[in-house]
Amino acid sequence: MSKKGAGSRAKGDKGEALTALQAANEELRAKLTDIQIELQQEKSKVSKVEREKNQELRQAREHEQHKSAVLLTELKAKLHEDKMKELQAVRETLLRQHEAELLRVIKIKDNENQRLQALLHALRDGAPDKVKTVLLCEAKEEAKKGFEVEKVRMQQEISELKGAKKQVEEALTLVIQADKIKAAEIRSVYHLHQEEISRIKKECEREIRRLEQQLDEKDARRFQLKIAELSAIIRKLEDRNALLSEERNELLKRLREAESQYKPLLDKNKRLTRKNEDLSHALRRMENKLKFITQENLEMRQRAGIIRRPSSLNDLDQSQDEREVDFLKVQIAEQQSLIDELSKSLRWALQERDKLLRLRKQRKKMAKLPKPVVVETFFGYDEEASLESDGSSISYQTDRTDQTPCTPDDDLEEGVAKEETELRFRQLTMEYQALQRAYALLQEQVGGTLDAEREVKTREQLQADVQRAQAQVEDLEKALAEQGQDMKWIEEKQALYRRNQELVEKIKHMEAEEARLKHEVQDAKDQNELLEFRVLELEERERKSPAITFHHTPFVDGKSPLQVYCEAEGVTDIVVPELMKKLDILGDNAVSVCCSPDLCMPLMPPLPQPWARRPGSPSAVPPQDPPVAQSAWSGPHVWEGPAAVSLLECPPGPPASDSLDTCSLSKSLSICQLLRTSEGRGLLFMAP
Repeated sequence: MSKKGAGSRAKGDKGEALTALQAANEELRAKLTDIQIELQQEKSKVSKVEREKNQELRQAREHEQHKSAVLLTELKAKLHEDKMKELQAVRETLLRQHEAELLRVIKIKDNENQRLQALLHALRDGAPDKVKTVLLCEAKEEAKKGFEVEKVRMQQEISELKGAKKQVEEALTLVIQADKIKAAEIRSVYHLHQEEISRIKKECEREIRRLEQQLDEKDARRFQLKIAELSAIIRKLEDRNALLSEERNELLKRLREAESQYKPLLDKNKRLTRKNEDLSHALRRMENKLKFITQENLEMRQRAGIIRRPSSLNDLDQSQDEREVDFLKVQIAEQQSLIDELSKSLRWALQERDKLLRLRKQRKKMAKLPKPVVVETFFGYDEEASLESDGSSISYQTDRTDQTPCTPDDDLEEGVAKEETELRFRQLTMEYQALQRAYALLQEQVGGTLDAEREVKTREQLQADVQRAQAQVEDLEKALAEQGQDMKWIEEKQALYRRNQELVEKIKHMEAEEARLKHEVQDAKDQNELLEFRVLELEERERKSPAITFHHTPFVDGKSPLQVYCEAEGVTDIVVPELMKKLDILGDNAVSVCCSPDLCMPLMPPLPQPWARRPGSPSAVPPQDPPVAQSAWSGPHVWEGPAAVSLLECPPGPPASDSLDTCSLSKSLSICQLLRTSEGRGLLFMAP
């Protein structure tokens, strides 16, 4: 078994080392992916810059082309406008000249017509032949002169038009030459722009190549630095893993030694626990008996305040009542001292628990100091925290293991000596026993809400859960070591963390239960004070009231009235003498035996009419229900025979708790008294 355990621990160490290396590899892969992402981002930025530069060049080229086109269109429009203006001016001048010539010719024709009309009138008046010849000669001369003048004028106009035409042609040639010069200039500018654009493009390409080379060099240097850093981290982690494996082996050795030391203490603790349970049962029986006696005393005090009897038995009854009152006082004083002792022990236990919590907080603070990130320590830390949380809420065992010199805490090992720890353990063991007694008492008072066995089972179950979780972690580490890959160890870590959180919540719940129990202890103290006050009232009433007398009525044939009543009712399986023998054998345990329904149920029939008689009246009482069926008692009564059994019934109402109430205890002890007093006497005095 030791070899197997050593092999499993070695496998666990190898698994931890593999998990550490895998975690380091995962971190390196994550860093490499980040670097690749950064490189991709840089490349995307460079491509974006190239696209922006190309877009700017394209926009500049388009802008220059647009400007040249605009200039060409503007020049063409300007030349066309100038040409149209010159043509319009020539047309206007020609139109003005033509109109002036037409007006002049019209005037000449009008003058000639007037002259000819005058000659015509003269010829009409003179000789026609002479006139005709003269007119013809004059007409020929005038026509010849006019033709020559018109010819000269037309030749002059033709020469003028030719000159104007030459001027226009010269202007047109000048304009065409200017257009050609401007087009040549525009073409030269366009070629210059193209050359400038190509030059800028080449410079940008050279700059981009230079930037890419610089980025590649920077990335290479950065990668080299990161690889060197990661290799150094890996070496540190390997060294740390080696140290941790050595520490873990040493801690495992110390843990085995501590377990070997704790085994006798655990056995002793179990024996003490069983003994505490027996003592708690005995204490519960004594408390039940005390409750019954207190109730009987109260009932007897109430009856004593009303019934007036002869004073023949007053001294005996008063002495008996005084003894009972003294006994009750002693019981109350013991209970008060027990409550005080329990309260002191609870306060001391709370102080010790606060000290332990402060020590744990200090350990946690020391554990939370900045250290290099190691993945392997997380599981162990969580397991220790879970064990500490279990110990703080369930038992003292793990608290002691946390504070013994075998624990890995060097500060506590140096500060606390072995003798002091043993003394402290003995004191805490005694305190633990006192707390168990207090818990048993509080369980009895509250009504069974606390159970030591259930608490032990819960503690064992939690320890089994912790062991199961540890086994699962070891199995996962083995699987990782065999397969060499990650198998959701992060999910297992989260599950362990959730388990620790649940255990912390259980601790808080147990602390709340402890506070509630303190409150109930305080309530028990208040009830004890009320009982003391009630005892004082009963003593005062006893001094003022006479004693109680009993009326004995013998039965025939030496049979008990309960046996006679059972035979009359047809119940043959109950033999009263045998029951008496059993009760004598049981002794104090008769309370718990009589509380069973097998013995109590046959003893609860309705009250028969022939036996319902009061002392001092020979006639039978008319048929009526027994006074116990009422909700309250009208006064003390003395019943003969088995009629007293019907008085054992309690007033109606639900029980206060699951435990034995006062009514059932009074029933049981009343039955016992009835069985003891029914032989030969057949009379029982009952109080409500």
